[in-house]
Amino acid sequence: MSAVPGRSDRLSPNQLAKQEQIVEAARVVLARDGLAGCTVRAIADAGPLTKSAIHYYFADIDVLIDRAMAAHITAFASGLRDVAAAYDDPRERLFAVVEEYLSVFAANPNAAFLWFEYWIAAGRAQHPQAIDVMLTSLTELLAELLAPLDVDDPRARARALLSYLLGTVVQQRVRPRPFATLRGDIEALCFANYG
Repeated sequence: MSAVPGRSDRLSPNQLAKQEQIVEAARVVLARDGLAGCTVRAIADAGPLTKSAIHYYFADIDVLIDRAMAAHITAFASGLRDVAAAYDDPRERLFAVVEEYLSVFAANPNAAFLWFEYWIAAGRAQHPQAIDVMLTSLTELLAELLAPLDVDDPRARARALLSYLLGTVVQQRVRPRPFATLRGDIEALCFANYG
């Protein structure tokens, strides 16, 4: 059976490894140069494979960018889960994860720009599925953190918290506030009883 580019269920282990090398090179380029700088040439320059190989494995650059962005989000969520694992107290676990979430974007301003740039591009292309997967992944993580805290509707609170965090990432670039101040906002958002 012959391999079909872009169909990972039909690729050999060697081909899958090459495809992952391309995705990793695209991650590097996206983090460094943003969406506009993520060209096949830039990806080839950042990785071990040629432009022809990239075209063979990814006939559509948008599919490659989606995979690379998904890999960024997977790594980001994994890092947040690692932070969560270091805390026994559920409330402190939540705040440690939220603080880490914000500090990652504060330390890497290009990450925030890339995140929003990707959303805008996907929205313009009427291709929101990849964004929805990312949002769902982070919402699920926050819902897991909120569930043991006996809040009403942890999933709804998680969606509200994620919306707050997305806005705060932008606001922190313009008017940074210390996490202690933000913690009060998060307390109100997550733990206030709405009637």
